[in-house]
Amino acid sequence: MLGQQKLLHLADTAFSHTKADQAEVSLRVLESSLSRFANNAIHQNVFESNATLRVRVIFGKRTGVAESNDITPEGVKRTMDTARAIAQSQPESPNPSPIPQSAAAQRMDAFVPGTAECTPALRARVIGDVCGLAGAQKLIAAGAFRTDAYEIVIANSHGVSQYHRGTIADLHTVVMNDAGTASGYAVATSPDVRVLDGDAVARTAIDKALRSQNPIALAPGEYTVILEPAAVANLMQYLAWHTFNALAVQEERSFVRGKRDQILFSPNVTLYDDGLAADGIPSPFDDEGVPRQRVQLIENGAVRDVVYDTFTARRDNVSSTGHAVPVPNVQGPLARNLFFAPGDKSRDELVASVQRGILITRFWYTRLVAPLHVMMTGLTRDGTFLIENGQVSLPVKNLRFTTSFIDALRNTRAVARDTQLFHDERSGMTFRAPAIVVDNFNFTGVTQ
Repeated sequence: MLGQQKLLHLADTAFSHTKADQAEVSLRVLESSLSRFANNAIHQNVFESNATLRVRVIFGKRTGVAESNDITPEGVKRTMDTARAIAQSQPESPNPSPIPQSAAAQRMDAFVPGTAECTPALRARVIGDVCGLAGAQKLIAAGAFRTDAYEIVIANSHGVSQYHRGTIADLHTVVMNDAGTASGYAVATSPDVRVLDGDAVARTAIDKALRSQNPIALAPGEYTVILEPAAVANLMQYLAWHTFNALAVQEERSFVRGKRDQILFSPNVTLYDDGLAADGIPSPFDDEGVPRQRVQLIENGAVRDVVYDTFTARRDNVSSTGHAVPVPNVQGPLARNLFFAPGDKSRDELVASVQRGILITRFWYTRLVAPLHVMMTGLTRDGTFLIENGQVSLPVKNLRFTTSFIDALRNTRAVARDTQLFHDERSGMTFRAPAIVVDNFNFTGVTQ
């Protein structure tokens, strides 16, 4: 890790080489350690340390962006020169994305030294326990244990100067039988590696794998389902991308366009984004350095707000909510710290409320069919079970679903009180999700 002063010095160095009307500098440092395992043994241990400089410059109505991981003085100058050359070669834009004005973000203590200093030996002990428990049941465990430490500086020519550092620990595993016909999945995520319970992760995945053997086939059709937290997190991700995004609303491809304060979802559903929440993975400012605001997306079934970046906020004559992703992009602003508010039911009470239905551990290969209604298709995986007379009974062959995630939230009739934290490494999004009961969930096929 380079530290705040070093990163701010690098930003100042970058600014010294620009003659732009406006400039923005982003510096990110990541130290990532990863131990992968398969066939009940660790097969890879890697460590990556990288620093990335990204600059955006604006000359009149021309914008240029350049990125590099060369943070030597020569590299910083070259990156800024490249951005300037790109800007000067661009045609003028009638509506360039502006660089925001200064505003201080709240400081968040999201850095856990124990996570940053986690050793391969510690990860190996946890993985050894997971593999040992699986092997004792004649099952095979695979997965990964990752610990990250990161720091970010965002600065611009309007006086923005933000710094944040944090850590993430993530352990996940899939446990299966020798034939690969039965499997179970479990995951644990936290900024603090010390709170991850490897034995609990292993026992959850093992239990699902043992109970998944000799599955029956169910006919396609509409079923009541219990979506466990991992499946709910996937649902939340697609709603963030395609529904509660100001650019999607402005481009008339969001379901909630023109429907503020209307009750469009189940009254059991409350969804919000909060980068400052202590029970998530805090992220106090966005990729433009704008402080994140808590944004209520759905409140007791009613549509409330969507998230904004500087560009979309200017279009609607409002303030950015601090949800920018790196410019330029076609995504628009993104809710990256999503929370599905808990309900008042235990998991056992959810199951007892279902006369006949399906319990789903997680989704796999989810793909968008139609963005307006977030019509999705995908598969169940790693623990799919029939529910009969309020009890989990037989394992079920994995099913293909084709259904609207909008309709899923309309048809949510119960929400669990316990929630689980998830982090998607590729998008940087985090989710805290409960299990939910959804009626009329449509399945269109069954695996062989």
